[in-house]
Amino acid sequence: MDKQANLALLLQIMGKLRDPKTGCPWDLKQSYQTIVPHTLEEAYEVADVIERKAWDELPAELGDLLFQIVFYSQLAKEDGRFDFEDVVSQLNEKLITRHPHVFADKVIEGDEASQWEAQKHQERQQREQISVLDDIPVGFPSLSRANKVQKRAASVGFDWDNLNDVADKVTEELSEVMEEVEAEKTSQARLEEEVGDLLFSVVNLSRHLKVNPEQALRLATNKFERRFREVENSVEADGQEMKLLSLEVLDEYWNQAKKK
Repeated sequence: MDKQANLALLLQIMGKLRDPKTGCPWDLKQSYQTIVPHTLEEAYEVADVIERKAWDELPAELGDLLFQIVFYSQLAKEDGRFDFEDVVSQLNEKLITRHPHVFADKVIEGDEASQWEAQKHQERQQREQISVLDDIPVGFPSLSRANKVQKRAASVGFDWDNLNDVADKVTEELSEVMEEVEAEKTSQARLEEEVGDLLFSVVNLSRHLKVNPEQALRLATNKFERRFREVENSVEADGQEMKLLSLEVLDEYWNQAKKK
């Protein structure tokens, strides 16, 4: 079967799954809203496979993610809104429009990222958006949303112009957290606000270093998990119980895990 026929078959399968008379009961119960958690889960599974470099698993995971798009398109087709072809058509148009240096023989001014943001800014103006922040989804993971908000603000010149100022801001926000911690009467609400400011400033530092904060934290968490599991295994192998060991002893196990 050729690739074009595969895509046509996929759309036919999706239509069959949603057939009111002979379709799958689970698929028939779904709506735009109920699919969202599955979409997020599939996107994270794609990211996980890539970070583990499990390339043999990637086609299947990308297929699961594609199924989410096909599912939304089927729902929209049933509602008379649009179909899968409209999704592909709009994507094609967007890619061509945002890459004039590739498709229109236009010499690019500045880097590709700046050109991309400038094009998106023009599109937002055509949609009569009031703010450059208008179409940033509230449902984004917090680190990703903070990064996106900062990028949009920077696209109109609202940004630090050197890395030292960004780093100083992180130090300043950390000091404010500790001031609140050491206050005679600590307010949980103020503490939450100060920690939020600290995290926001760290995201800003990540952005200036061209590091994706969501991915960096995910990788750091994965690294911690690997090392912690190694500590658990070592402690168990020595016939010990973690909660009965001192922090100094656990730190020795931790250093051994790091060396491994």
